[in-house]
Amino acid sequence: MATKKKIKVLSKKEKVEKLLIEISLKIAKEGKGCIFAIEEQPIPYEHLIEQDIKPFDIFQYPRRLEALAVLDGACIITLDGQLKAYATRIAKAKTFSGYGTRHSAAYTASLNKNTAIMASEEDRKVKIFKNGVLVMQMDPFEKNIEYQTKEAVNILESIGIGSVASVTATALAPASYAAAFGISAATPAGLVLVPGIILFGTSHYLIRELLKHKKK
Repeated sequence: MATKKKIKVLSKKEKVEKLLIEISLKIAKEGKGCIFAIEEQPIPYEHLIEQDIKPFDIFQYPRRLEALAVLDGACIITLDGQLKAYATRIAKAKTFSGYGTRHSAAYTASLNKNTAIMASEEDRKVKIFKNGVLVMQMDPFEKNIEYQTKEAVNILESIGIGSVASVTATALAPASYAAAFGISAATPAGLVLVPGIILFGTSHYLIRELLKHKKK
């Protein structure tokens, strides 16, 4: 008798990540930029404009969030999906080597166990930072990428913050391992687990964690 595959139910935080990724993909595809900072620990920021719009539930008003996201600065989002502030400047932004001010702001916002999801208007990619590390990149032009957002969140949560390393220090998994995972390709920057999604990190840890993920 065939057993039914258990469907993982996303937590509230994971649902927040999924919605923000979906909005970021749409914004990136339009050639615009944004930063969403999910605040687990306090993020220092300053308002760039007066906050005429009061905090709201992002699940109830996703289009309003999308409109605010393309303004200069970052949107600060709570773990339970409330917009806390918009059009903010991340204070004391640290340089993210080789990239511009938006990447530096997203990198800084993600420090101290926070998460930042950004759309880049320069390369039209969505990038996700966790705890000060670039962990994932998504291509909004990949066919059916909008249906892979749950998978992206599952991968993000399965690898854990401690598993990732600097992008420049990434080592590629051997081809035999890639085949075992069903990985479609590998790049000098990371592993392509799902078409359009690149995961950055230390190869040996990823191999172990991806095997776990494959068996679920």
